[in-house]
Amino acid sequence: MGWFSKKESDELAWEKVSSVGQIDSLIEMSNEVPILFFKHSTRCGVSSMALNRLSTNWKLTPEECKLAFVDILAFRDVSNYLAENLAVSHQSPQVILIKNKEVIYHSSHSGISALDIVSALKKN
Repeated sequence: MGWFSKKESDELAWEKVSSVGQIDSLIEMSNEVPILFFKHSTRCGVSSMALNRLSTNWKLTPEECKLAFVDILAFRDVSNYLAENLAVSHQSPQVILIKNKEVIYHSSHSGISALDIVSALKKN
C-alpha cells in the first residue's frame, strides 16, 4: 500500500527530496515546469490526511506540475533549507508551489487543496 493509502498503481509521481542540492535543482527546474513541494511529517495524522486528500484529488500530469515530497522528520535540514530559501515559514503539513523560481502559492494543514493549487497555477 505505501504512504499514500492508495493502490500502488494509483500513486502519484512524487520525487522524494533528500538533499539541499535537490532543492536547488528543483527550484531551477521551476523555470520549465511548476514544482509543488509537500512537506510531510510521517508521525502526524493531520499530515497523512492532507497528503491523502491531495493525492486523491490531484489531476495534473508531471508535465503540468512536478511533485516533490519532503519527509521533515528524516530530512529536517532539507525542510529548513526549503523554508529559508523560499522565505516561507515552516509548517507541517505544508505545500509550497513555485514557478519561475518564485513562490506563487503556499498553504498548510486543512487549507491544502488540489483545487486551490490548480487555481494558483492558472492565475500565474
